[in-house]
Amino acid sequence: MEEKKDIFILAIESSCDETAASVVKNGRTILSNVISSQIALHTQYGGVVPEIASRKHIENINGVIEEALAEAEVTLDDVDAIGVTYGPGLVGALLVGVAEAKAIAFAKKKPLVGVHHIEGHISANYIENKELEPPFICLVVSGGHTHLVVVNDYGDYKVIGRTRDDAAGEAFDKVARAIGLGYPGGPKIDKLSKEGNPDAIKFPIAKVNDAPLDFSFSGLKSAVLNHINMCQMKNIEINAADIAASFQKSVVDVLVAHGMEACKMYGIKKFAIAGGVASNSAIREAFIAECKKRKIEFYHPSPIFCTDNAAMIGVAAYYEYIKGVRHGYDLNAVPGLKLGERL
Repeated sequence: MEEKKDIFILAIESSCDETAASVVKNGRTILSNVISSQIALHTQYGGVVPEIASRKHIENINGVIEEALAEAEVTLDDVDAIGVTYGPGLVGALLVGVAEAKAIAFAKKKPLVGVHHIEGHISANYIENKELEPPFICLVVSGGHTHLVVVNDYGDYKVIGRTRDDAAGEAFDKVARAIGLGYPGGPKIDKLSKEGNPDAIKFPIAKVNDAPLDFSFSGLKSAVLNHINMCQMKNIEINAADIAASFQKSVVDVLVAHGMEACKMYGIKKFAIAGGVASNSAIREAFIAECKKRKIEFYHPSPIFCTDNAAMIGVAAYYEYIKGVRHGYDLNAVPGLKLGERL
């Protein structure tokens, strides 16, 4: 019997403010995962400045790819395909990665595989959980997205819940700014919450009547701002730790409730989380406890694979590649690309 050939994917990710490259072998083995973060640069502006992000990607991308290839001990000739994020994300940032991937694919005559950023986040769960196979339900929580997804198969997704307004990560950033923590909000609220009382303030949890699995976080964000204004008007001392802990509890409660309801509705006993906010310790602990109670297998990537990285893009690209997905040199950045959409 002929031995199966190893497949190496060079993956590129530049959808927001991380310039990343990775070499992935056979879809599950990460040979390198290089990330150049711009957080320090954008912190002084209180959030990501798209134009600055694009310029930094141009400066960083060649060096990041060279480092990823060196770390993996492979050359461009050893690579079977180039995988790249083409949406959703910041259009200028995406264009840098897409242009780079097309240039390499053209120069080296390698297949080009465009990857959906959210599919990448979901695929991050395969990296450390070698036994995980579809079907399962995945909650994607990041700065720009809050999605509940049925993963029917590799590359086959059904969105069953989404946010109607702010994404969870966006709410974290806005509340962090309001209580003086600054950017990035998620990790700072997570840390401060440990010093606060999560039951100190009763913040609302929004329900969307016609869609029980959908999310809404703008009302919660407004409730936090109203509480701060009320304290200021009445000269009541603002307890930032209590606000952070109470706000975080409201977010965690709704994420867990919808996640468990989805498992029940679809009769699936495997649940995963993904995206930057999935590295939040309170969210993880709540899901671990609830899944254990309901005898649901719970999966989550390590924090390094939750934030934007190219390893997850390489994993998603591998499964697209073996299905025969190929993109032409007309592949473009699609900033508003929806999950399940294909070019």
